[in-house]
Amino acid sequence: MNLPAPGGRLVIATHNPGKLAEIAALLAPLGIAAVSAGALGLPEPAETETSFAGNALIKARAAAAASGLVALADDSGLEVEALGGAPGVHTADWAQTPHGRDWALAMQKVEDRLAALGPGAARDASFVCALALASPGGDHALFEGRCRGRLVWPPRGTRGFGYDPMFVPHGHAETFGEMDPDLKHRISHRAQAFARLTAALLPR
Repeated sequence: MNLPAPGGRLVIATHNPGKLAEIAALLAPLGIAAVSAGALGLPEPAETETSFAGNALIKARAAAAASGLVALADDSGLEVEALGGAPGVHTADWAQTPHGRDWALAMQKVEDRLAALGPGAARDASFVCALALASPGGDHALFEGRCRGRLVWPPRGTRGFGYDPMFVPHGHAETFGEMDPDLKHRISHRAQAFARLTAALLPR
């Protein structure tokens, strides 16, 4: 299982512009062009697994088979310790409304559930990312990254996407929603997973 050579294209199995931008930024130093499944008109497969890795692999395999190119899929989300790891693989579902995804609503759901536990509820949380790389021939590889931190309320900052404005990574004072994108790209769960991917798959 290999990444495309410099100058090649890699299908990113997402319709989420925020994820595409972050992954494209990670690929740019390698000279690999990122094209999204959305731009190619590929359908979104049903995510029926109970783990981030399982859902990432579903998406990567579907995109590789439909495009004939090597595909990279990300499945990621927020795990809140006091909520038993929720929202977890349902991270995006908590934002779903009849009119699309509302991340302010999703963040409010997290805060409301923490508040229901009482003022002493722990606010420890982690962002988790599983990356799956799949070839049209069926080969695949999986890599995971985790960024630990704590949740704050009210949300702060307008950068990033999803739950970023309420998540402060350990060792920092700013939320992902306030942080300079270059710094976030160096320390995030996605960056950690990508570092493991490149360490394993790039020539030494």
